[in-house]
Amino acid sequence: MSSETTPSNRLAKEKSPYLLQHAHNPVDWFPWSQEAFDKAALEDKPIFLSVGYATCHWCHVMAHESFEDKEAAELINRVFIPVKVDREERPDVDAVYMKAAQIVSGRGGWPLTAFLTPQKEPFFLATYIPKKARFPQNGLMELIPKIERLWKDDRQKVRQSAEAILQALQNADGDTGGHFPDEALLKQAADDFRQRFDQVHGGFGQAPKFPSPHNLIFLLRYSRRTMDPEILKMATQTLRAMRLGGMFDHLGFGFHRYSTDKEWLVPHFEKMLYDQALLSLAYLEAFQTTGNSFYADTARETFSYVLHDLRTPEGVFCSGEDADSEGVEGKFYLWSESEIRSLLTQEEAELFIRAFGVKSAGNFKDEASGRLTGENILHRLTVSDAEMAEALNMDTDELREILRLAGHKLLEARKSRIRPQLDDKALTDWNGLMIAALAAGGKVLEDESYIEAAEQAADFLLDQLLDERGRLLHRYKDGESAISAFLDDYAFFIWGLIELHRSTGNEARLQSASRLAGQMIEHFWDAERGGFFLSADDGETVLLRLREIFDGALPSGNSAALNDLLELTFMDQNGTFKTKADELISAFSGLVSRHPSAFAWYLCGLDTALEGDTAGQNRKSSS
Repeated sequence: MSSETTPSNRLAKEKSPYLLQHAHNPVDWFPWSQEAFDKAALEDKPIFLSVGYATCHWCHVMAHESFEDKEAAELINRVFIPVKVDREERPDVDAVYMKAAQIVSGRGGWPLTAFLTPQKEPFFLATYIPKKARFPQNGLMELIPKIERLWKDDRQKVRQSAEAILQALQNADGDTGGHFPDEALLKQAADDFRQRFDQVHGGFGQAPKFPSPHNLIFLLRYSRRTMDPEILKMATQTLRAMRLGGMFDHLGFGFHRYSTDKEWLVPHFEKMLYDQALLSLAYLEAFQTTGNSFYADTARETFSYVLHDLRTPEGVFCSGEDADSEGVEGKFYLWSESEIRSLLTQEEAELFIRAFGVKSAGNFKDEASGRLTGENILHRLTVSDAEMAEALNMDTDELREILRLAGHKLLEARKSRIRPQLDDKALTDWNGLMIAALAAGGKVLEDESYIEAAEQAADFLLDQLLDERGRLLHRYKDGESAISAFLDDYAFFIWGLIELHRSTGNEARLQSASRLAGQMIEHFWDAERGGFFLSADDGETVLLRLREIFDGALPSGNSAALNDLLELTFMDQNGTFKTKADELISAFSGLVSRHPSAFAWYLCGLDTALEGDTAGQNRKSSS
């Protein structure tokens, strides 16, 4: 369908790669805008809100099944005003409705599907919904007519649902404060991790397993505080398993999003910038803690991927790469035994197949049928170089060189494949994390090129992502800087500037960090309860201003801000920063004490605060 005739051409004017993926759907999408809500009020229709992101596999599945389907689109268009949101561009919108979904159902994820009143109030929330019913789940074709009847014939029930959800949202962000915690809270978190640790495979709990690097950094720091070898083992065993398993791209480097199984073999194949940044920081911390070069090498490999594949010509970093290529998740990364043999010499193939766990029947299963596909995820979970070399009576270095050359050949062959889509927007918050990782890596690994890359990215953000007031903006794409910054933009970019100052001694970086911290306090601080709101005092309020402290895939903005304020206190002796840090710790201590291991980066800040100025000075002279 041409852009002239497609009703959803409003998305064709957007910059978001995710919204552009939907620009030619038969669904009559609006971007998040007052125009959409005015139209909903005028026509007395509910809103169909769909939130996702460009590299999201299940977002693609729902799009192919329903949003690209004429029958489903006609039903959506008849009953709703459809609104499409990129969660990475609008984390404030995503945060409110995701929290509502978690309150209602106890689970979340993307795509997020929400039905709203024209006043933006949710009355039904779900994640992925198939087109047709799959027991026990309703499909869109069955669900939407029920919603239509409810909207027309029982509006009071809609209102009751919306009011109950809104009340639950307000209560969820209620008073969470308490006293200033002591070291017992750190021990409580460590003991919780100890209870959930998988002694066999590493990681915590069962499948799926997420990297959660901030958890591992907390454990590494707590192991140094207590000299507890079991705590150290939990962190290092997990870091080794992630690097050796299928979650790591053994040819092109970099980490996939998470492991779908408990063994760390089968990844969800998308690659996100924030994972590369946070995991690099975790491996650097493990190297500093243990002195084992394995962790340093992993950080170098991850930096290599980011600098080669995610860096733009301007020196900032793209958001990530899709899990899918040619409509198939993981296709770019999988190998059959026959293909490997066709590309390598016999000796190379035999050694590579043995080293990387390649099987004739494959080790990757079809998602729908559960049957082996003949394709393999490369991994190093079963045998080490030293074990292989000893079994084959080879020199370990000789074996490694053969495997390196074989891997290079396969990487060159992989370049002829259709690569997953690159999400090339640059986000201030995720770039801040990458700046922090590269700056720390440059100092720890004594590689000036990493610091230079961090400097270039920081300069770009300070030049291109400040508005006329000197306030941060959130997103850069195709020459356009837009969207007022959120708490995470400030907290993560300040983190990056602090690491740059630590690695270079450049006072201008410290001054920029302090100035932005002042803005963060001025525009995001909750004067009544303490802590920071996600959105600024002069930005759009989506139902209500949320404060977030829970550390999910990334540390929360409040956790990062806490660590920033403490580091700035040590660096420039600003009493305001110390006062706010103490108030922030107290503001969330009641909530954190209920399940402390869910707030690992906050606990890293608490650890710093409890150790006082000595800890800050030690970090200033180390990582």
